[in-house]
Amino acid sequence: MQFTDAKLLPDASSCSLDSERTLYPYVTGTSVVAFKYRDGILMAADMGGSYGSTLRYKTVERIKPIGQHSLLGASGEISDFQEILRYLDELILYDNMWDDGNSLGPKEVHNYLTRVMYNRRNKFNPLWNSLVLGGVKNGQKYLGMVSMIGVNFEDNHVATGFGNHLARPILRDEWNENLSFEDGVKLLEKCMRVLLYRDRSAVNKLQIAKITEEGATIFPPYSLKTFWGFEAYKNPTIGAEGSW
Repeated sequence: MQFTDAKLLPDASSCSLDSERTLYPYVTGTSVVAFKYRDGILMAADMGGSYGSTLRYKTVERIKPIGQHSLLGASGEISDFQEILRYLDELILYDNMWDDGNSLGPKEVHNYLTRVMYNRRNKFNPLWNSLVLGGVKNGQKYLGMVSMIGVNFEDNHVATGFGNHLARPILRDEWNENLSFEDGVKLLEKCMRVLLYRDRSAVNKLQIAKITEEGATIFPPYSLKTFWGFEAYKNPTIGAEGSW
């Protein structure tokens, strides 16, 4: 018979087998803006990553191609976005393994994402993202979004975050489905410049992507030209009684 010193056994209270969940987002990205244009889908997002309220990272890419026909943009928690990309990599790999000459289109990928987000929400373990999914397959353009709790819809133009409040009014006035690529980029830049001026989590370095029947193209990041010399910026508290 062997005897074991009780002091060498681990304390049950120190051995937690409970799963741990991210309860709050840590590193987050802000708005994504996308719309249909003449040849396909245009999408834009800036490169900022906020650590809490601090704009700490300036090179975060939040637009990724998915399979042959889709383009995905995300705002919200960056690590959760990486987890979603892992899910999608497995989905596309499984689909390719059938080798049946067919491939998942944007509508199928969007439906899959709505189920994933709603399923995680029901487990009280949501993925803290709002997603924009656009694509072209068999000449049909598709654009939709899904929130962190699974709310989803399709439209001709969509946006996440502050873009819902600041960019979509511009798109309602100026967007049309026959926009050329050049005019579409100008409209995206106008939306992103408005967001830069009014969203503290936005940076002036952005990335634009397009997807057409030929495939997805993600263009190198570049910086928007800005102007901060307005008179109202020089002495913003003038005329405000009792202000600092």
